[in-house]
Amino acid sequence: MGVMSRRVLPACGNLCFFCPSLRARSRHPVKRYKKMLAEIFPRNQEAEPNDRKIGKLCEYASRNPLRIPKITEYLEQKCYKELRNGNIGSVKVVLCIYKKLLSSCKEQMPLFSCSLLSIVRTLLEQTKEEEVQILGCNTLVDFISLQTVNSHMFNLEGLIPKLCQLAQEMGDDERSLQLRSAGMQALAFMVSFIGEHSQLSMDLDMIISVILENYMDLEKGQEDTKEVDQISDTKIPNMTKKVSFKPNPVTDYKLENMDISKSPSYWSMVCLCNIAKLAKETTTVRRVLEPLLTAFDSGDYWSPQKGVASSVLLFLQSRLEESGENCHVLVSSLIKHLDHKNVIKQQGLQINMVNVATCLALHAKQQASGAMTAVIADLIKHLRKCLQNAAESDVSVDKTKQNSDLQHALENCIAELSNKVGDAGPILDMFAVVLETISTNVVLSRTTASAILRAAHIVSVVPNVSYHKKVFPDALFHQLLLAMSHADCTTRVEAHNIFSVVLLGTLRLPWSDQHKETSEAVSGSLSVDGICTVRNQEEEKEKVEKSLNSELCKDVNHISRPSVSGQTSQQLSCQSLDSLKDLDDGIKSLCSLRLSSHQVNMLLSSLWIQATSTDNTPENFEAMASTYQITLLFSLAKRSNHMALVQCFQLAFSLRNLSLNQDGGMQHSRRRSIFTFASYMLIFGAKISNILELVPIIKESLTAQMVDPYLVLEGDIRLRAVCSGFPQEET
Repeated sequence: MGVMSRRVLPACGNLCFFCPSLRARSRHPVKRYKKMLAEIFPRNQEAEPNDRKIGKLCEYASRNPLRIPKITEYLEQKCYKELRNGNIGSVKVVLCIYKKLLSSCKEQMPLFSCSLLSIVRTLLEQTKEEEVQILGCNTLVDFISLQTVNSHMFNLEGLIPKLCQLAQEMGDDERSLQLRSAGMQALAFMVSFIGEHSQLSMDLDMIISVILENYMDLEKGQEDTKEVDQISDTKIPNMTKKVSFKPNPVTDYKLENMDISKSPSYWSMVCLCNIAKLAKETTTVRRVLEPLLTAFDSGDYWSPQKGVASSVLLFLQSRLEESGENCHVLVSSLIKHLDHKNVIKQQGLQINMVNVATCLALHAKQQASGAMTAVIADLIKHLRKCLQNAAESDVSVDKTKQNSDLQHALENCIAELSNKVGDAGPILDMFAVVLETISTNVVLSRTTASAILRAAHIVSVVPNVSYHKKVFPDALFHQLLLAMSHADCTTRVEAHNIFSVVLLGTLRLPWSDQHKETSEAVSGSLSVDGICTVRNQEEEKEKVEKSLNSELCKDVNHISRPSVSGQTSQQLSCQSLDSLKDLDDGIKSLCSLRLSSHQVNMLLSSLWIQATSTDNTPENFEAMASTYQITLLFSLAKRSNHMALVQCFQLAFSLRNLSLNQDGGMQHSRRRSIFTFASYMLIFGAKISNILELVPIIKESLTAQMVDPYLVLEGDIRLRAVCSGFPQEET
């Protein structure tokens, strides 16, 4: 009848409207894609999708790309209709068709990508159907994994809040774990896609918060399966445990013996890997770390009991090292975060943060980078604040303990970072920069000098590769001279001590124990871990210096001296006498730094200015005597030492004449201090240069009326202060 109506009786189409075969629609052929779509969808919702028929449809679409918009329009409407009717089986078929289209019609993807993203958004909004939401996440993963351009970046970023909501689903049952795992998997692929196209999402803070929440599950699982030792709040947690990985072609990593479809913690680690890949430059690393560190603050993840911050940062550091990036920026950003408004007034939180930074430095590769040196400078600044807080009297007992613990943590971190730098040269240059900005305020100048002195003791065990057998760094020398002439007397003493520690390092003179006392004070304030670190540094320094000095020690010129008289040998101990004979050789072989002739002249001129200052204390004269010792000894170690020796004696006689001048208007107590100091300089210079005839002449003038009672000559080779404050003025 259809053929007859079209060819024989064309009027039947209008007359016999009751006959289906005679309708106008029956005259057009049925579209092939519609027929294939009708055959694909099963009548039974439990039936599996027919892969063969789906393949035929996709093959047809690839050969007829103009039909793709019609096909996707039909699929989109079909999906919405079946969702309203609750037919999940038909929805799965629609998603299977789209998945096949993604793989077989890659070149025509722009024709149906918007339709697919619209369906995915609708699926993610079905909060009552968890299975549908999981299907939406899996479809989104398939879509992102096949993207090669960022044309859909805006639409994809709009899905991040919905994915974060899924990843924060409450509950530990199987269905909740699957939903959270699907959401975290989609976020992992999303972060990877964003990183490949060098873009940072505006919702990065939200992503990091979700990552940390799911990462906690991994930490809890490890605590349940392994015995964890009890650790105190101030002790560095044990973070040497590492998770075993094996390669995976999609995510690069896969945890062994783990069902990743029910493990959101695994996908949180994958997210961390992809976030580490975002760190392609320093600015990007800081942009990524800022929300991460802020999330640690708000969630109290710094505590060693949780160990989340340390574990996450160690994981990021290992990924940065494997990719060849500079991982030291992690430690740098962490130390700079100590000044953040969230933690600047919370010393307990700062202690945990510094301990985490120490652990990061412990696991970092050894590299002399400017970033590490800058971190040490920041730590010295915080150490100065601790010393300033300790100097305040109106502080509670709890705050005093916290301040002390923070100081220990900072010193441990400085020791570990110095060990990773492996060269004291850049650190000495950094000391000069810190001293350049020293304040005229008494408290600030004292605490700054004390902080640098503590750091100098810690760094003294690090091999000095940059300045080995070279002249004392000019920048640091200039700043120390200025600090030696500071208006505050205590700051001047600290400057002398810094000079002595930097120049001598771990070498201790047999007649001087002031450096040993200071070193013990610093070591006493270090924790057990810090002491072990310093010991390891000393062992490494001995190895390096042994290799550096192996060839140089062969050419050391021994300076011959006449034998010392029996009377003098009775006055000195045998140990001191032997040390005096071999002292110049010891300085040449053990001290890595030298003093130039110009620096010796500058030191002697500075000692004249300092000695004539009106506010000197006995400690100042003791410090000046120590610097004079070092200057004279290093002058004798030079080949042309006669001119320097003459200048040393000239300075001593000039100070002696100044102290004997009663018409100079100087107070009697000051003249006695200068006289005692000058007499010591002459006695020590005479013994060290073997002019022993001068010693008894100088000693005859040391009467009770002329000698300062607060300065004592010990063994004729050391000047020691017996009073730490200002002696009472005498007229």
